[in-house]
Amino acid sequence: MEDLSMKYLESVTYKMIAKKLEQKKRERQKYISDFVKPVKLSMTNEGIACKVYGRPKSIFSIWQKMKNKGVEFEEVYDLFAIRIIIETDLENEKSECWRAYSAITDIYTPNPNRLRDWISTPKANGYESLHTTVMGPKGRWVEVQIRSKRMDEVAEKGYAAHWMYKEDSKDAEGNSTDLWLSKIREMLNNPESNALDFLDDFKLNLFNKEMYIFTPKGDLKVLPRNSTALDFAFDIHTDIGSKCIGAKVNHKLVPLSHQLNNGDQVEIITSNKQKPNEDWLNFVTTGKAKSKIRATLREEKRKVSQAGRVIVEKKLSKLKFKLTEENLSILLNYFNYKTSLDFMFDVAEGKIPKKAFDILKNKDGKLEVPSKVKPQLLEETDEIDNAIKKQLKHNAEVVLFDGMSDIDYKMAKCCTPIPGDDVFGFITIGDGIKIHRTNCPNAVQMMSNYSYRIVKTRWVQGHEIAFLTGLKITGIDDMGLVNKLTNIISGEHEVNIRSISIESNDGVFEGMIMVFVNDTKQLKRLMKKLKSINGVLSVTRFEN
Repeated sequence: MEDLSMKYLESVTYKMIAKKLEQKKRERQKYISDFVKPVKLSMTNEGIACKVYGRPKSIFSIWQKMKNKGVEFEEVYDLFAIRIIIETDLENEKSECWRAYSAITDIYTPNPNRLRDWISTPKANGYESLHTTVMGPKGRWVEVQIRSKRMDEVAEKGYAAHWMYKEDSKDAEGNSTDLWLSKIREMLNNPESNALDFLDDFKLNLFNKEMYIFTPKGDLKVLPRNSTALDFAFDIHTDIGSKCIGAKVNHKLVPLSHQLNNGDQVEIITSNKQKPNEDWLNFVTTGKAKSKIRATLREEKRKVSQAGRVIVEKKLSKLKFKLTEENLSILLNYFNYKTSLDFMFDVAEGKIPKKAFDILKNKDGKLEVPSKVKPQLLEETDEIDNAIKKQLKHNAEVVLFDGMSDIDYKMAKCCTPIPGDDVFGFITIGDGIKIHRTNCPNAVQMMSNYSYRIVKTRWVQGHEIAFLTGLKITGIDDMGLVNKLTNIISGEHEVNIRSISIESNDGVFEGMIMVFVNDTKQLKRLMKKLKSINGVLSVTRFEN
């Protein structure tokens, strides 16, 4: 397939390599014959029943080597490979392959950096073979592939060929092909799986190079390169992955996002309090981990949305309506939601206040919602005080902390803005102007549905007012940790602490600290200093 694609995509290069291979065909055949002759004799003397033959490398493979090494065609010496197919039973095939390797290396000197043992540890897709590169006559490197007839059938004819031998295998359940197919089957059987997500995850596992990771008991697991400790946890079992809070790699404690290396021994640390979150999707790489995390998040969201559904049903029942598809469509359209799951979830989370449903009416037996309120209608509402009317009319800025007493504003509790944050003002009914951060969870909803109630807002410099904000700190537990944190916060940075809560489990801690700061600059300096503490893995701001 690679050669066929190259024939059309890189036709000039393809024809050039094909022509030069044809010109050197006779020379290549003589070299193979000279190379194979002593090998066959040695195999016969050792009593190894096998077939030995040479084959030219594919044109695409030669082209890749030319590009990667930056050489011309004439400088690519290993233009062909020798393959040894051994006739043996399943029980002795590994030992026979290594006997053949020993016989060849007695004749030709091997390159120690070019030994690939996919017999002891097969690839995750079922491929088994022993590859080595030896120095042949005339100082040319020659690749030698050693495998049993069964291994060759699987490599050449695909996964289906392996079923021919399965009945004779004593360890069929542990076959790497079976394990690979079972993972794909598990992903396909996931009823929540999105087709596009599945294809992306499948391709990730299909094309990634592999590495071998060991459990504390010495069991071997094959994972794609760049896999994390969390990928390993999900590979063991979904429940272990979902409850994973950390890992010990080679007896050292590491976070979930720690990238594993070939040969690592990993022990997973779990907690019944742990649940998957969306951040996990940013660092897991295996298809199994991604699909299970998405499925769990959807299930959690579905459970929460049920509470929102109950709220909506109660609101409709007061108007003598049921939550039908038609009525639900009216509500989704009014509140600008694409899916009922997102809508119900936000209702349950309080992002759509219950008062918002008071606009619903029963008109002639049909559910009716008013059209979006226009700015001029808002100005005529008696509930809006004169100061806000004045602010809206002139479309001025709300300048925070400059002594303007005629403007009534408050800091929103949903996002707790502090000086330095990008903010905007939102005109409420009867409660003045609420100041929100632009990345507030409710910002998109307010800006899209009530853009006419948005007021420009900016901070004034030189204030001495302290604002409450929260810090979430995670890391590796250590003696005197709380003392180190409080010394930096209160001692070095002279920041007042309102509350501090730290939980530790299996050597990993998570702390929630509420502090009073003047602005974002002071907060960033504090966070940077806290991150420098030995053992602290992350410091993030959260909403109180």
